[in-house]
Amino acid sequence: MSEETIPFPGGPGPLRIGVLGSGSGTNMQSILDAISRGELDARVTCCAADVPGARILDRARAAGVPAEYIDPAPWKTKLEGPAEQAYVDFLRAHDVQVVALAGFMRIVKPGLLAAFPWRVLNIHPALLPAFPGVAAWKQALDYGAKVAGVTVHFVDAGTDTGPIIVQRSVPVLDGDTPESLHARIQVEEHKAYPEALRLLGEGRLRIRGRRVEVLPR
Repeated sequence: MSEETIPFPGGPGPLRIGVLGSGSGTNMQSILDAISRGELDARVTCCAADVPGARILDRARAAGVPAEYIDPAPWKTKLEGPAEQAYVDFLRAHDVQVVALAGFMRIVKPGLLAAFPWRVLNIHPALLPAFPGVAAWKQALDYGAKVAGVTVHFVDAGTDTGPIIVQRSVPVLDGDTPESLHARIQVEEHKAYPEALRLLGEGRLRIRGRRVEVLPR
């Protein structure tokens, strides 16, 4: 990444968010709930999943959000080629400004990132750069970490390597299991994602080098 400052100006009207997911969609639900409570000036304009029948699609439809399964074939772990373009076309058709990855279990590639430059966000259940990759809460527990947490970050070409927007910490307790630790991390996830999107929508974020600066109101 260059050392230039990349501003994120706020625009008129609610922030238009497109969500990509693979599972139950609790983080998308936290975004929808924050909007309903008036804590986030935004609209979820669409949702797409790479797993047919994923619960995130049901959550979206229940909220009146257009939702589709989009076949990611032939790749099993990444989004590339014609499938990637299908996702980009879907997001553009719904006038998306920001793409929120919410449990999307695929590596996104340069095509999607170029279509929404520095407008793709991800949430990861660890205090990055510690414990990237899958089952981060289990990694933390197996390592003997005393503190775990959650990170919302901009997505770049690496895996869980983009500039960090928001982090929240969670203590690792004696007697924790992977399930109990993950449950407490999820509580903080549901606060962190709306917070990061609110800062972005208010035009209060800018990247300087690898640092994300939060600007005053």
